[in-house]
Amino acid sequence: MNSNIEIKHIEKSKIDTVDFNNLPFGSVYSDHMLTCTFKDGKWQDAVVEPFAPISLDPSAKIFHYGQSIFEGMKAYKDADGNTLLFRPLDNCKRLNKSAERLVIPQIPEEIFMNGLKALLKVDDAWIPTKEGSSLYIRPFMFASGNGFHASPADEYKFMICTAPSGAYFAGKVKVLIEEKYARAANGGVGFAKAGGNYAAQFYPTQLAIEKGYNQVIWTDDNTHEYIEEAGAMNIFIRINDTLITSPTNDRILDGITRKSIIQIAKDLGINVEVRKISVTEVIAAAKSGELKEMFGAGTAAVISPIAGFGFQENDYDLPELEKPYAALLKKTITDIQTNKAEDPYGWRVQL
Repeated sequence: MNSNIEIKHIEKSKIDTVDFNNLPFGSVYSDHMLTCTFKDGKWQDAVVEPFAPISLDPSAKIFHYGQSIFEGMKAYKDADGNTLLFRPLDNCKRLNKSAERLVIPQIPEEIFMNGLKALLKVDDAWIPTKEGSSLYIRPFMFASGNGFHASPADEYKFMICTAPSGAYFAGKVKVLIEEKYARAANGGVGFAKAGGNYAAQFYPTQLAIEKGYNQVIWTDDNTHEYIEEAGAMNIFIRINDTLITSPTNDRILDGITRKSIIQIAKDLGINVEVRKISVTEVIAAAKSGELKEMFGAGTAAVISPIAGFGFQENDYDLPELEKPYAALLKKTITDIQTNKAEDPYGWRVQL
């Protein structure tokens, strides 16, 4: 453990006020948070301190120029009470990839990992043990330096907050294939987990909700001919017995769950194709009965099955399968995450 991580314990825990059998997702917060400041050209010592509001000057550049990035992770308890993480170094690397694109100082792996371990040790009792629940972990970085001039800040905050959470989605979702708005563009920041990416999604998503859908399927910014992502998740499409997902690029997030699904599916003998897939191909498969499944994949939901989709005023329902790939892949991943199955990949990290 990093000896430079100061621990400031909360005076009185609020854990007794939390119903761990009925946890919403991401809106109940643990007792502590990790904070580390970048100033004078270097990262200062990190501190674990009570979860509380933070104070920023109105001229802080986060408010004006949007230098803000984040990650999403989870901690689990296994049957023996051990604390487990899933591919945490991948989150650290992706955070730094996002940081580079937004000209934010990269966080040293030592601060990220040791700070995360220190925080989870202090709030160990907050990690749920109920089936399907987990401790959602939100590392994030933002510009805390001041100034109205349009340039990168000279001071930044790296923080980690946690939230004991139940399932992200309940049941299947109905989505609308987007024909006008784009989530991201070539040369942009779509591959980064930048806060602005998600802010820009809210308006077209709201329009879809008003039409009776839960989420949007994003298409490419140029032609809107190719499927890219589903809401805030990567997307997988099953045509007959082949599982297809779009290749990553400037516009598509390199999802950790996505990478895990591709590897596991291949090892289960499922035919996987990482290639561009057109809306035309999906519609044709739906009409012919060859479209078997569509599902989103991401840290929060793990896998979220799609029940149907809309396109050009037409709705298409997906069949109810006895043994869908989505259920098999979700069980395989969550069993690895929670130590119910062997981890042949070395993804699971025990604290």
